[in-house]
Amino acid sequence: MKLQHTILLTIALLLSTSLSAQEDAYEKWGPRSLNRSGWILRLGYVIGGTTPLPLPGEIRHINAFKPLGGLTFGADYYQMFSRRLGLQAGVHFFYEGFHTSADVKNYRMGIDQGGNHLEGNFTGTDVTDTKMVGITIPITCTLRLSPRWNFGAGPFFSFVGNGSFEGEVYDNSEGIGYLREGDPTGKKIAITRENPATYDFASDMRHFYWGVEVMFEWKALQHMNVFGALDWGVSSIFPSEFETVSFRMYPIYAKIGLAYRY
Repeated sequence: MKLQHTILLTIALLLSTSLSAQEDAYEKWGPRSLNRSGWILRLGYVIGGTTPLPLPGEIRHINAFKPLGGLTFGADYYQMFSRRLGLQAGVHFFYEGFHTSADVKNYRMGIDQGGNHLEGNFTGTDVTDTKMVGITIPITCTLRLSPRWNFGAGPFFSFVGNGSFEGEVYDNSEGIGYLREGDPTGKKIAITRENPATYDFASDMRHFYWGVEVMFEWKALQHMNVFGALDWGVSSIFPSEFETVSFRMYPIYAKIGLAYRY
C-alpha cells in the first residue's frame, strides 16, 4: 500500500509540475491576463491569383500561371475571452496580382482589334494580367493551440479601389487562333501573334467581394509573431450580369509576414 501511495503521489506531483510549467508558458508568451486586449501590426508578402473553380472545359491547357507578388500591411485589434479563445478584427491594405497564359477553345470573349470591338467565341492562346489594390477587413475567431501557436478562421470583406483585368489573344503554338463572331458557328476571324486582339475589363470589375480567411501565428518572440493566412474569395470579381466572361472568377491569395503585438 505504501508503494501504491508513493506512485500515486509521484504521478500527482508530475502532473502538477507539468500543468504549472504549461501555465507559466502561457503567461510568458501572453497575453498575460485572461481578458487582455490590444493591437497587432502586420506586414506581409502576398502571392496567389484569380481563377475559375472548377476550371471550365473551354480552358484546354495552362501555359503559365505566374503570381506577380504583392504587399499587405495593416493592424488588428484583438480581444481574449479566455486563455485560449479570442476574437480579432482589422483593416489591411493590399496590392496583389498575377499573370497567366492558357490555350482555350470556344472561349467566350469580348476583344478589340483594329479599332473594332468583337464579341464571340475564341480559340487560341489567351494571356491575362490582373492587379488589385484595396483594403480588406478580416474578422477571425482565434484559438490558442499552445502557448506559441494560434489558429484563426472567419470571414473577410474586401474593397478594391483600383483594379485591372487586361490581356491579349492570338494563335497558339500550333498556329490556331480565331474568333467565331457572335456564337460558335459565326463568322471566322483570324487572330495571330503578328496582329493580336486585346481586352480590358477593368471597368467591369466589382469594387467589393468577400470570402473566408484561415490563418496561423507563431510567437517567435514575446511581441513578435510570424503569421500566414489564406484568403479564399467566395464571390466573383465580376458581377453576375457581366456576360463577356461566362464563368465566375474567384480571388485566392496567400500571405506570410511578420507582426508586432502590443
